[in-house]
Amino acid sequence: MTTSPAPEKGGSNSPKQQKTKTSTVNLQAVNSATIQDGKDILGLQDLDPALNRKMHLVNNAIDEIGWTPYHTKLFFLNGFGYAVDSLVLLLQGVIAGPAFREFGEKGYDNAMTIAGYVGMLVGALFWGLGADIIGRRFAFNVSLLICSVSVIIAGAMPNWPSLGLWIALVGFGAGGNLVLDTTVFLEYLPGSKQWVLTLMAGWWGLGQAVTGFVAWGFLVPERWNCPSVESCTKQNNMGWRYVMFTSGALVFVMSILRVTVIRLRETPKYLLALGEDGKVVETFQFLATKYNRQCSLTVEKLDACGVVRGTHSKNRFSFAESLVHLRGLFSTPKISLSTTLIWVSWAMMGLAYPLFYVFLPSYLASRGANLDVSTFDTWRNYTLTNISSIFGPLLAGWMCNLPLLGRRYTMLIGALMTAAFFFAYTSVRTGAQDVGFSCSIAFCLNIYYGTLYAYTPEVLPSAHRATGNGVAVACNRVMGILSAVIATVANTSTSAPLYICGALLVAMGVLSAFFPFEPYGRRSS
Repeated sequence: MTTSPAPEKGGSNSPKQQKTKTSTVNLQAVNSATIQDGKDILGLQDLDPALNRKMHLVNNAIDEIGWTPYHTKLFFLNGFGYAVDSLVLLLQGVIAGPAFREFGEKGYDNAMTIAGYVGMLVGALFWGLGADIIGRRFAFNVSLLICSVSVIIAGAMPNWPSLGLWIALVGFGAGGNLVLDTTVFLEYLPGSKQWVLTLMAGWWGLGQAVTGFVAWGFLVPERWNCPSVESCTKQNNMGWRYVMFTSGALVFVMSILRVTVIRLRETPKYLLALGEDGKVVETFQFLATKYNRQCSLTVEKLDACGVVRGTHSKNRFSFAESLVHLRGLFSTPKISLSTTLIWVSWAMMGLAYPLFYVFLPSYLASRGANLDVSTFDTWRNYTLTNISSIFGPLLAGWMCNLPLLGRRYTMLIGALMTAAFFFAYTSVRTGAQDVGFSCSIAFCLNIYYGTLYAYTPEVLPSAHRATGNGVAVACNRVMGILSAVIATVANTSTSAPLYICGALLVAMGVLSAFFPFEPYGRRSS
């Protein structure tokens, strides 16, 4: 029995085979050009060379697939987390006064502020480290659910200490949202669309606006709000409880949508650092097939880059694992400088912004400002201020995608504009001036804040991104706790703290100009 010999590699081929071979060569040339053109933010750093090469291929695959309906869903569902974090951050301040009045004004009056910040501090560290250890998916799905249930239960609390406990648990659940939402969204984003991460901070303003509308609806009617501590009972002071129940229900709906509208798959960059090359390719092939896109990434290409080392310890559920992620944020001098400056910026913002508003009322009163407004006007102005904060990130999203500005100079402009309005605010004498300057500050501050939120995960190494992001948010929360303590013991009628807050904003703006990495035109690593 004889068989026809197969054509040898160097032998003659049919025209069809030659055409196929030519197409293959052309495809390889295109892929090669793509690899050469794509620039990764940390691509030139002395990190694990195998991880660098694999990350480059993964970024190419993300760019090749492009923006899909999956990304649109992530934009909305991750935006929910942004909104919840800002909603909860304001919620404890909104309900603290009426609740304290109902409970006889016995205890530490700033307890809710500290409870909320402590919860968010622990949550940022817990979910940040946890997302680098066990993955983004579990934390992404669970944290919002914990937050929603805790908000509803907090609204039923019978005394001041128990309310503080559940407010802390609310903060714990919400504290992970900000860390995870930016991390998950970024790790699926094409390089040309990373500016959308800044735009997504508009959800932060929307969450604040929702808080304002809910408070405006329930904290104004007299039938739900007692006038004084002597006549205050649960029955005639249900306003703050309705605020909690309504907000909790909204957050609960968001948490359910997260696990039903989109079945989140583990992010490919987390899987890559874990060494799960097969699952990385499987995730991309799933997206390419579902949305009819091309994806040329294969397991063979990733295997050819070598073995990734040093992104995890031998035992992932150990203290050594946490140290691996912390050391990874200081792996080179340039990355060390970047990490340090980012954490310092978050800490300064955590002190400057809340402290400004802690000292402002007493300062204005001592200067003769007439801000006597009705309860209705108070919550109306509060809502208008929070609505204004939605539009800062929208402008920032456009600004940070300009070659002349990029992320760093967008932050510089936003911080300096905010500082200017901070200083000008000290001249406020009427209610109209008060709401006008408040809206201006909210708008300008969110240009800086929204860009910093996006910049932080963009420049952190993917294997340690959630940890670095979590520590940054934790620095902010520590300073928030400190601001509450300062407000209790300091003289609030002096002007010095206000000017210090403004100076801190100037310093933050200047500091951002010296950040060592500029993400514009580059892809996250």
